[in-house]
Amino acid sequence: MTERAVYKSVGGTDLRADLFRPQGSPTGSAIVFFHGGGWRGGEPTQFHPHCRHLASLGMLALSCEYRLVGHATRPAATPFDCAADGRSALGWVRARAGELGLDPDRIAAGGGSAGGHVAAACGVIDGLHEPGEEAALDSRPDALVLFNPVIDTTDSGWRAGAEMLGDRQEELSPTHHVAPGAPPTVLFHGTADTTVPIENAERFARLMVGAGNRCELVPFEGEAHGFFNQGRGDGTGYERTLAATVDFLRELGLLDAR
Repeated sequence: MTERAVYKSVGGTDLRADLFRPQGSPTGSAIVFFHGGGWRGGEPTQFHPHCRHLASLGMLALSCEYRLVGHATRPAATPFDCAADGRSALGWVRARAGELGLDPDRIAAGGGSAGGHVAAACGVIDGLHEPGEEAALDSRPDALVLFNPVIDTTDSGWRAGAEMLGDRQEELSPTHHVAPGAPPTVLFHGTADTTVPIENAERFARLMVGAGNRCELVPFEGEAHGFFNQGRGDGTGYERTLAATVDFLRELGLLDAR
């Protein structure tokens, strides 16, 4: 059964996390997902299937909402606010590791498209916290699972995002902040993606490895943006990326080898 908790209140609005409790023997690890939607839309339900499956393997899985740019019912936001909310969600989980039965050093982040950007930004960009939370919350994830993420927010990457950011494009671009010590990362990307060109993911992976970080890019031949979602196409994109996610998390010791 899904539980819902408020992880942050901002602008008079509560931001919620959908929690899927581990089944069977808990692993003491967690993963926090962020939905796609171009920073303007989307819902946490996008990653509910992933959460259910990972919870069935013993992992606490969460799918979180965040402020959206131009959204009618949530506070007015910028893409920087989206990333700050991601940080808040991860910090909220780590701060409650004891009551949630977690090892605070075994918390991953994941997401698709703009939600992949939120997760990646939390992993590699410093200084994106909500004002007042910098010292209070340890919010860097211990691993990243990214599904055709927005990984370059300049004119060389996702053009629509670059237009929203104007002269602040590089500030929010994970590609431009890669440094040693980044979390181990896996990226799933379709070679036919016209929204976020696979070249972006290839370049990010090269920079990560060049900086001494673990980063694996898994290309999917002929697949377009969003291929990984449950119900898309014949379902193999979802099944294959989910299986590879489980393998990656097991290699890192975030899931038991079963």
